[in-house]
Amino acid sequence: MALIALGVTGGISAYKAVEVARCLQRRGHEVTVIMTASACRFVGPLTFEAITGRRVVADQFKPGMNAEIEHIALASRIDLLVVAPATANIIGKFAHGIADDFLSALYLATTASVLIAPAMNTNMLAHDAVKRNVAILRNRGVQFVEPGEGYLACGWIGKGRLAEPEAIAASAEVGLRSGGSLIGRYVLVTAGPTYEDVDPVRYLGNRSSGRMGFAVAAEAIARGAHVVLVVGPVTLEPPAGAEVVPVRSADEMHAAVTARAGQADVVVMAAAVADYTPVDGVQMEKVKKDKADLTLALRRTPDILAALGQDRSTSSVPVLVGFAAETSNLVARARAKLSSKRIDLVVANDVSQSGAGFSGDTNIATLVTVDGAEEVSLCSKQALAGIIFDRIEARLLDLSSTERKVSR
Repeated sequence: MALIALGVTGGISAYKAVEVARCLQRRGHEVTVIMTASACRFVGPLTFEAITGRRVVADQFKPGMNAEIEHIALASRIDLLVVAPATANIIGKFAHGIADDFLSALYLATTASVLIAPAMNTNMLAHDAVKRNVAILRNRGVQFVEPGEGYLACGWIGKGRLAEPEAIAASAEVGLRSGGSLIGRYVLVTAGPTYEDVDPVRYLGNRSSGRMGFAVAAEAIARGAHVVLVVGPVTLEPPAGAEVVPVRSADEMHAAVTARAGQADVVVMAAAVADYTPVDGVQMEKVKKDKADLTLALRRTPDILAALGQDRSTSSVPVLVGFAAETSNLVARARAKLSSKRIDLVVANDVSQSGAGFSGDTNIATLVTVDGAEEVSLCSKQALAGIIFDRIEARLLDLSSTERKVSR
């Protein structure tokens, strides 16, 4: 059981913070609520006091509040600070060290992990000032729960609505578990298949479920990284705390990865990207079966990982990890991929083995680097993700040591 401080700021979604508190309590945690003056205009403190059984802090200058310098006392006791909803105003205060109310002073005083769930107008969320403030906080190790899309209080339709309370609570669990070894790191992960549409009915696809990529993303989040998950069509719920970029085709995945790879410290290409797509693109009408046989002309899709390796030819970052699903000559083909694509690590799977296929929760792998091949016996995909990130962190440490030697 943890003590979680729930900061509530002034937005229409402040009422949802009541359910956030409930979700945290259902997970066995104690919750103490701090409300800004603006938040009190939307929801009364009495509501939160009834829910949590604790006094709500809503006035920094209330008589008796400073008897023990309360924001300092609370800062030393909490295990996690969650702010939901978080307005552009509070994000800006946190980013620039402004402490003009209890919540912003608490943020500066605590050493606990911090989780922020933004909620605001679409244009505000996309404004350069807000994006810069979010980037500043991410670089400090602050975790974010991405806002959802839909109808907003202002009448617009777009991104900016508060994430669902259960998703915020799940992200809080991740924040409590985080070891912090990747705090401040940007990790880009791809997962799932791509679908190459033939016509409005048919597509070319593969059997990837996305489970391995999701396990990799969850592991990076648990270690404190900011994780962007570029994911093809899957039925899984993405790990709490990931910034999710949905795509469908190989070309869409290529564009999404290329646009973000320059910011990344690590790129893990766990997706099963289609190697071929129809030459003529998507047919507007369904292709009729008026012939006994059908010849479909295909072209190669962009090799995303090879392009990243080529772009990195004069640098050592980002660390690049690829996956190889094979049915024979596993290590030899993984070594060839490692060399031709100029990457750091290949996670090779013989998908013909029992327990190493696409849809299950287990995997069997061989980790191939320039130094050798390391076999990983049957284990859960989450356990394999942990082993992969142990190797990634070792590589990051090597690069850091090299940079220090060069600087001398």
